[in-house]
Amino acid sequence: MKFETKLIHAGQAADKQTGSVNVPIYQTSTYKQDAIGKDRGWEYSRSGNPTRQALEDCIAALEGAKYGLAFASGLAAETAVLGGLLKKGDHVVAGDDLYGGTYRLFEKVFRNWGLEISYADSKSPAAFKKAMRRNTRLVWAETPTNPLLNITDIAAVAEIAHKAGALLAVDNTFATPYFQRPIELGADIVVHSSTKYLGGHSDVIGGLLAIKDKGVFETVKFYQNAAGAVPGPWDAWLTLRGIKTLSVRMKAHEANAFAVAAFLAAHKAIAKVHYPGLESHPGHALADRQMDGFGGMVSFELEGGRPAADKFFKKLKIFTLAESLGGVESLACYPETMTHAAIPAKDRLKRGITPGLVRLSPGIENLDDLIEDLERALK
Repeated sequence: MKFETKLIHAGQAADKQTGSVNVPIYQTSTYKQDAIGKDRGWEYSRSGNPTRQALEDCIAALEGAKYGLAFASGLAAETAVLGGLLKKGDHVVAGDDLYGGTYRLFEKVFRNWGLEISYADSKSPAAFKKAMRRNTRLVWAETPTNPLLNITDIAAVAEIAHKAGALLAVDNTFATPYFQRPIELGADIVVHSSTKYLGGHSDVIGGLLAIKDKGVFETVKFYQNAAGAVPGPWDAWLTLRGIKTLSVRMKAHEANAFAVAAFLAAHKAIAKVHYPGLESHPGHALADRQMDGFGGMVSFELEGGRPAADKFFKKLKIFTLAESLGGVESLACYPETMTHAAIPAKDRLKRGITPGLVRLSPGIENLDDLIEDLERALK
């Protein structure tokens, strides 16, 4: 099946009992067993649920993986990778430009559990190679990164990781499998906050993993069941419903993002625009090579820093100042105090998260309205 067809049908065959075209919401905690040790494939909904299974099969198909797992949030999915696959004394190499919640999980949770963590320039495979150690077991990359939209060479970093006997996990939340499929480029694990573009309507929290290897899958699956951070069937169903329209939404998101980036790049109040679709972006050629498009996220730096940012956000009428991204509505975020507040101030500045940095998630509204809103806010 082609990608757009998989969105509608992968893992989502008509219900065998009733013929329901949509996957039913199996709102149950437990399942009747016919005899001791004889169930019908389901025992308890923390361990497995048919609605959740449909979502897990779907993300595996979309990412070109063999296995999928669903979680209660993106951070729960990340926790399962780290907690399920690593042990005290293991080393992780992560890209230095990454979501603040991931940084917090690394530094405030897993470092206390005995993991060793180093950061490498997200743009440089050579930096990842230099950061590798004998005890490196996992390499972690976001691409495009959050919030600066840097591009990591997935194939090159995968080769580095595998030569060292490590796995590569790629957070594909910004690109989605519509624009990028990291497993095809050598990644072992793909991570999603399905709260974002996959759900697409800002009405559900969730996380997903797509996994290539059976052994890795079984280990993380065990952790999923043992730790229990699973989504309920309603959340799984809402995410499946959102996924069905991913292709048409991502086309609209990208078209609006491209136009917004071009508008901002020509505006005198803007110091810099971060969007891989612009030829001026340092990762443009790499993004063009490893992605099928440039995505729907745009970040930019205002001349005037925090005071200018305060004025900008107050004047917005269509873009909403809020956490998150990837919904049908346009959102604007101030990383310094929102998504990346967990990173110490000096480290934020080193990573390029300046007081003037704004992150936009253009929705699928009329483009003229979005440009007008930005133009008014920048006056």
